[in-house]
Amino acid sequence: MSRPSAVPGAELARELAAVLRGEVRFGAAERTVYSQDASNYRQLPLGVVKPADLDDVRTALALCRAHRVPVVARGAGTSIGGQAIGPGAVVLDFRRHLGAVLELDPEARTARVEPGTVLDDLQRAAKPYGLRFGPDPSTHSRCTLGGMIGNDSCGSHSLAWGRTADNVERLELLLADGTELTVGGRLTSRERTALAARPGRVGQLHTELQEFTDHNLAVIRQGMPQLPRRTSGYPLDALLPEHGHDLARALTGTEGTCALLLGATVRLVEDPPARALVVAGYPDEGAAADAVPALLPYGPLTAEGMAADLIAALLAAGPRPPALDRLPDGECWLFLETGGDTPLAAYQAARRLADAVRRERSATVALVTDPVEQRQLWAVRESGAGIVTRLPGGGQAWPGWEDSAVPPERLGDYLRDLRALLRRHSLHGVPYGHFGDGCVHLRIDFPLDEPQGVLVFREFLEQAADLAVSYGGSLSGEHGDGQARAELLPRMYPPEVIDLFGRFKRIWDPENLLNPGALVDPRPLDADLRFVTAPRGTLPLALPYERDGGSLVEAVHRCVGVAKCVAPGSGVMCPSYLATGEERHSTRGRARLLAEMLRGMGTPAGRRAGGAIPDGWRSEEVREALDLCLSCKGCASDCPVHVDMATYKSEFLYQHYRHRPRPLAHYSMGWLPLWLRAVALAPGAANTLAHSRAGGLLKRLGGIDRRRVLPVFPPETFTAWYRRHRAAHPAPAGARPVLLWPDTFSDRLQPNVLRSAVEVLEHLGFDVRLPSGPVCCGLTWYSTGQLGTARRVLRRSLRVLGADGRAADGPTADTPVVGLDPSCTATLREDLPRLLGAEGRPLADRIRTFAEFLDEYAPDAPLPRIRLDAVTQTHCHQHAVLGSAADRRVEARLGLNSRVLDSGCCGLAGDFGFERGHFEVSEAIAERVLLPAVRAAGPKTVVLADGFSCRTQIAQLADGRQALHLAELIARELRGRP
Repeated sequence: MSRPSAVPGAELARELAAVLRGEVRFGAAERTVYSQDASNYRQLPLGVVKPADLDDVRTALALCRAHRVPVVARGAGTSIGGQAIGPGAVVLDFRRHLGAVLELDPEARTARVEPGTVLDDLQRAAKPYGLRFGPDPSTHSRCTLGGMIGNDSCGSHSLAWGRTADNVERLELLLADGTELTVGGRLTSRERTALAARPGRVGQLHTELQEFTDHNLAVIRQGMPQLPRRTSGYPLDALLPEHGHDLARALTGTEGTCALLLGATVRLVEDPPARALVVAGYPDEGAAADAVPALLPYGPLTAEGMAADLIAALLAAGPRPPALDRLPDGECWLFLETGGDTPLAAYQAARRLADAVRRERSATVALVTDPVEQRQLWAVRESGAGIVTRLPGGGQAWPGWEDSAVPPERLGDYLRDLRALLRRHSLHGVPYGHFGDGCVHLRIDFPLDEPQGVLVFREFLEQAADLAVSYGGSLSGEHGDGQARAELLPRMYPPEVIDLFGRFKRIWDPENLLNPGALVDPRPLDADLRFVTAPRGTLPLALPYERDGGSLVEAVHRCVGVAKCVAPGSGVMCPSYLATGEERHSTRGRARLLAEMLRGMGTPAGRRAGGAIPDGWRSEEVREALDLCLSCKGCASDCPVHVDMATYKSEFLYQHYRHRPRPLAHYSMGWLPLWLRAVALAPGAANTLAHSRAGGLLKRLGGIDRRRVLPVFPPETFTAWYRRHRAAHPAPAGARPVLLWPDTFSDRLQPNVLRSAVEVLEHLGFDVRLPSGPVCCGLTWYSTGQLGTARRVLRRSLRVLGADGRAADGPTADTPVVGLDPSCTATLREDLPRLLGAEGRPLADRIRTFAEFLDEYAPDAPLPRIRLDAVTQTHCHQHAVLGSAADRRVEARLGLNSRVLDSGCCGLAGDFGFERGHFEVSEAIAERVLLPAVRAAGPKTVVLADGFSCRTQIAQLADGRQALHLAELIARELRGRP
């Protein structure tokens, strides 16, 4: 008898892999990554299939049917009700390969799309024709049309252009039994008769649907609430004669429980060429909601509500966006957008709307016409789904009751009663949403980490459901039901309608293979809660996680699945995902893997709970996923909930390799500052060796990719040059001192950067000093998880600075410190206090980038005018930690015409791009935006890159172009441009 495979579903996996062109993934890592969406739930699938084409979809479904394995369709995995996960199911990831806009007919105003087409891709395709798809959820940069059809998504512009159901023309379907058919549009009696007469399963299906409808007209008419936002339950009223027996509409919002979508034809609407935004302020959200019905006759495109506690949560999460200055006085605001053929027409419509707002004496108003300011304000609203996962006080907030809807004219009273219900349960939340449609988004701080937390969760949801129904409302206004609300449907619908839901499902999917438990016969709303099964004990950790109560568990559960990290054009976050397209190489995927790893660590009962990753810190699945993390820190700033994967990676590497041999690159490049000190003793000999045949051996021994070029070591380090320079040119008496931080890479590999900084700062009248001994930020050790060594290196550096400060003529405690390399500077500002606590805070507060120093300490100093074009690559650590506002101000003072690239990480990222096995990903990241832009720049265009890694990547991959540090550019101009 053969030994069974350790991989669940191994036989099915083998059969799928043998016939599919797309990926078949049944391993622990992929199952973990796809076990969650943006909901509260965790359900381990049997495996994941990423179909390469529609034939893959057909074949995968047939094999799953043969093995009696359920199938769950998935787009971006941003479902908040748990619709994109399924226990023991095969998940079909349509987004990976099936995302094309197949046809676009501007005259008919329609587009045909694949199920995995990302909404923003459709919008870009339609834009040249002045068209767009009307619904626009806040996840528009990554959500798919298939997912929007599954949930009947809406977005902020549903007032003007309706829900997804209002914009669907035809659906191309694959049933669980393999039948294919296309449905859509209103049907005449003759057309219904013809469909029922078709042969085989298609005719049988139409016959059953027609009999189902004709025999239950009264129940459907009386049992389905009529309101703008109702996406709970099946939309059976679309089958009524007065609604044209519209099967496409009846299937929109069925959450993948009736059929798989192979394609869709959707309607497009005219996109107003000009827009204006009226922002109306009110004393509270109840008053804002009360004002909405009187404003709707003026035809706003949107009527979005946003309360002050959302702004408080935003400010608690990060720096204050300048756009908030445009908000008028108030504690809740309505965003009322108008459109027009011209800016004047949009403005006039906005002015009429603003005048109507002013008729309410408690209201305030601001009219915003500048497109940039409008985008900034909308960005605040769009980030709400992520922002409100953390309340202003820092507590976690969860979905569950995040999408209720009531008639708009009753919304104010509903919100007041909902607030009262929260108070009765000692719960808190941040309401916002689509007030014009009566839809409210609300995440709540359910105490899921407490013994009675699940009971509180259930009791509140049941009472909230009763409250919404008492107002004639819906449990969901656009997110659908899934596991989160399907159990509550009997509180909204009479038993006869609940029975019809089951019958409708069985007509389409009699064997219950498609997303079982999502709407019919649902799983309990308090089962499978992902946070409830997280470990509660304190794990011994190397880093403090000060924003998360010292808990790595809390830190990784910051990720709620809103998936900004998998948006195709997401800027800095997440470079490895943008290069590979693999979910496990996204911030969200890695957070899921870490959470699964931590599940049950230290508790035998937790290990028995069925986790997919039982090996704890020794997990190879987690190590592999983190191996392609560049530690760019982009997620720490760009993720709405500030998941900090670079920090989590350092912790994992520290724990994973503790008392174990490390990869070769950890010794070669992790300890590079030490090796470079040795090289400085004989740079000529080192160059001869590195660039001889022995260089290949050195690369192999150091774990360095053979395609990488080893650096040329300068004949003299910067610190050696500085000693000669200072001896020959003493600082002028009375000059203000500034301490220059001689980072390892600038000092020992590119000393001209530091020399240029000295020239510029001395030209401006400063007394430039260096630490009296060797200093280092410890980044190479920190990023490779060698945290004990990083601490020792930093403490030694602080001792050098402390000794200098005690010297009679040494720098004082308020002497600014200037760092030239952004990664080193960011480490000193952010990671130094993380490693050393209060001991590291003084230096962290004093450190400045070169541009920050010029902007803060020499704001009026005359700088040379450099009237050149430039393309600027912002270092990812500068973007995430330091910011670049000072750089833009300095460039303006210089007269530099700089185009800042939206390229994200350069792909080198310290040791990452040099390490063996990373070259292809490193190059792919650079080729996404950076390298094409550099190659396309004219010969007189300056390429600016303050980061050593960025300059190195450009030098090695950009066909000979060289980039300059800002200090080098200014110094070159002061010397007289060659």
